[in-house]
Amino acid sequence: MSKNHSILDLIRRNRTPLENHLIDGLVDGRVSRRDFVRHGSLLGLSLPLLGRIGMAAGLGGMPSLARAQGAPGATIRVASSVPAATIDPVSIADAGGLLIMQQVAEFLCVDGPDLVLQPALAESWKPNDNGTVWTFKLRKGVKFHSGGEMKADDVVASIDRLADPANSSNALSVFTGILQKGASKKVDDYTVEFHLDAPNGNFPYMLSSDNYNAVIIPASYKGDYEKSFDGTGPFRIEKYTAKVGASFVRNEDYWGPKALPERTEFTFFTDMQPQILALQGGQVDIINQMPVLAGVALLNDPNIDIISLKSSAHQQLHMRCDEGPLKDARVRRAIALCLDRDKLAAGLMKGRSALGNDSPFAAVYPSTDTSVPQRKQDIAQAKQLMEAAGLGQGFKITLTTERYLEIPEYAQLIQNWVKEIGVELDLNILDQSGYYGDAVFGKSNWLDSVMGITDYGHRGVPNVYLAAPLKSEGTWNAAHFKNKDYDALATSYIAALDLEAQKADAGKIQKLLLEETPVIFGYFYDYLTATAKGVAGVQPTAMSQLFLDKASKA
Repeated sequence: MSKNHSILDLIRRNRTPLENHLIDGLVDGRVSRRDFVRHGSLLGLSLPLLGRIGMAAGLGGMPSLARAQGAPGATIRVASSVPAATIDPVSIADAGGLLIMQQVAEFLCVDGPDLVLQPALAESWKPNDNGTVWTFKLRKGVKFHSGGEMKADDVVASIDRLADPANSSNALSVFTGILQKGASKKVDDYTVEFHLDAPNGNFPYMLSSDNYNAVIIPASYKGDYEKSFDGTGPFRIEKYTAKVGASFVRNEDYWGPKALPERTEFTFFTDMQPQILALQGGQVDIINQMPVLAGVALLNDPNIDIISLKSSAHQQLHMRCDEGPLKDARVRRAIALCLDRDKLAAGLMKGRSALGNDSPFAAVYPSTDTSVPQRKQDIAQAKQLMEAAGLGQGFKITLTTERYLEIPEYAQLIQNWVKEIGVELDLNILDQSGYYGDAVFGKSNWLDSVMGITDYGHRGVPNVYLAAPLKSEGTWNAAHFKNKDYDALATSYIAALDLEAQKADAGKIQKLLLEETPVIFGYFYDYLTATAKGVAGVQPTAMSQLFLDKASKA
């Protein structure tokens, strides 16, 4: 027996059958090294242990997450969008507000740029045999800025607050059907169990930075977060001025390594162009999120560095499946076949995206079945489908959408492409508040439109995309898509703990959605952050978060 096999045998002795199955998949080649790291972190295997397994399997060490240390003491200046509402962990939903909240408040775990879950306020997590109960072990010695130690009571209260329908929590889109109020249980001061409504193989992502509301704040919290900004993070609030900006100072009592910057400053902007001018003029060091089209001047600027993250963020084009000409799946497929996705990626997105294949399964996900053929533009086939549906002469319809990122330009491209099959598309482009309305059926242009394009931010796993906009009773099902086979497959995928089982369900879902096409997923765009030359150690996430504790300036 070789030394490496002896090490693997020792590791296997203390692992669950599910973990050993994953290890076996790595050894025999069924699971790639990349997918092993991502799925192993989900199951609670630590990065050092993943590295030991990789070495023993003869694949070398796992990727290091260490970052170079710069000089301490800088003031890091950030340009961001204006928070759209009062900053409250329960209800906040916009990128500007979430960015400010995340500077002071932390998550149980963090979804890294490679989709590997990293411990934060939780040190480890494990599922039971079927994924209905997940147990999280909390880090000891973590203090809130207000002075008390973070314990299980704070975690239970924070998550219960989000899972309570009475609070109109923004996180209900994640927790509905997964975790109810009262299902988070304190075991002891440093252990919490989460008892789920149904098996869920990706649940730790629901408690990570992926679920941007899931920060841990004191159990005693009663509201008015802007008065305290109480959290456990590496920075404390110094000053917050609504609509203007915020500043933070280093938290000297932080549980981990102290932040390198002495201060951080955030300036709020209503438009992208002033942010670009401020970065070029040296008034700020970072633009947190830079859209491709608006920021094209920076992509080749020698004084600017672009941090580009592959993501699952996308613009969903929904088509209403319960009425009108779009009720026929052949018509929906015909519209999807009009899109030139290669031109979308190269032209509209300037090479900063991956092709979409009309399902939520982006290339970044380990569970995506890459053997499913990519849908390509085929006008001849689209015309045949229109004739078969009795609509060879075309029809007129309205596409309603939001004025955000490159969506208006995307809508215009679709308008031109579908002309070739006789579809006359009127565009109704609204500001975001007008588009989303109250975000409930009957009171939202988004959810009530016959066709619409909606921006969906990045998620480290596809669960929310599979459920909210596509399940029959999904809270965001603007397509009014109801399919029992789909519902069963999505439920099966979400329940699966095993990567191979997830891939098997993913392939079936991908093929079903290509046939039904309730939603067109044209591309998945890269998340771009722009920094001035000499600024290092900045770690954005594709969820609009920005970790600055390792940031420095030359």
